[in-house]
Amino acid sequence: MNGTSTTQTLDIAVLPGDGIGVEVTHACLDLLRAVEPLCGAPALHFARYDAGAQFYARSGEALPERTLEACRRSQAILFGAMGWPDIRYPDGTEIIPQLDLRMALGLYAGVRPIRWFPGLPRILADERAQDIDFVLVREQTEGLFYARGRGQVLDDREAYDTMQVTRSGTQRVTEFAFRIAERRKANGRRARVTCVDKANVFASMAFFRKVFDEVAARHPEISHDYAYVDAMALTMVKKPWSLDVLVTENMFGDILSDLAAGLIGGMGMAPSSDIGDDHGLFQPAHGTAPDIAGQGKANPCAMFLSGAMMLDWLAERHGESGLSVRARLIECAIELTLSSKTAVPMEYGGNADTAAMTAAVIDALPTALRKVA
Repeated sequence: MNGTSTTQTLDIAVLPGDGIGVEVTHACLDLLRAVEPLCGAPALHFARYDAGAQFYARSGEALPERTLEACRRSQAILFGAMGWPDIRYPDGTEIIPQLDLRMALGLYAGVRPIRWFPGLPRILADERAQDIDFVLVREQTEGLFYARGRGQVLDDREAYDTMQVTRSGTQRVTEFAFRIAERRKANGRRARVTCVDKANVFASMAFFRKVFDEVAARHPEISHDYAYVDAMALTMVKKPWSLDVLVTENMFGDILSDLAAGLIGGMGMAPSSDIGDDHGLFQPAHGTAPDIAGQGKANPCAMFLSGAMMLDWLAERHGESGLSVRARLIECAIELTLSSKTAVPMEYGGNADTAAMTAAVIDALPTALRKVA
């Protein structure tokens, strides 16, 4: 993988996974194929690979080596959702290949954009809630998740999980957050990075803040501040429109990202990406939703927005601005669909299922093209 301009086809590894992951992935592929002819940019070639809980139940493998190697070779990874409550490893833990991919590919920055779209439910009564537009950056290879597979239960009396915070891990994710803030500033948005921690209690978190300060000193053009994680949870509910870029530890980010999604209507509007120095994985922040899986009811917009994030990332790496135009078309088509109520997802009390939402967003692309152009 490299960052040079190219006109060749870009290979995308597609891992639909389990439950509604399969449904929203297929919908996203339809949208990506529909938007491709509308502007000049490299073609995308999609190749599907097996992984996940249901594949594990059939084969005994959750993340086959051939799938992992395909992810390493591909220019990006488009990921549905994985996991299933009734399918577990022999030790009782859940099948979560996405965590294995983060470790194997060094996907240290979990990026969770939180933006309210016109037409979505107003969860907060305050008029300023329509201005919600912030990014949560979650460190994904350390923190409390470091303890996965390493926890200890002693004599059935006490249990221990160890949090890991390293200088290198904190430094690279903080630098990543400041780069996001720089891009937002260049686009006329606010430019502030907030360190979310629990530095008043834990030495690991005080160290996280110390390294954050060192990185912040190298970016004097970007303002920065701090918030304890409990206070940030309150701020997200009281005045989320005041937030810009947040950077935090793995578990804190895991919890806060779901709270943040609730502010804009739910997980069906929550895209995400897992980014490393050499690889990028793009997925909706929601799970496999066993209660509606197979019924065609899932809201595909989070997956659509994740696809747009993938296009932006590929555009930057390969110097192909046309890919960013595709991303803007997708975002605009979603906004047109929601704001006009041409299709209202079942998630928000409407009658548009996955297929209907996909068709409506694709139908809105020509109008979006006129607006974006």
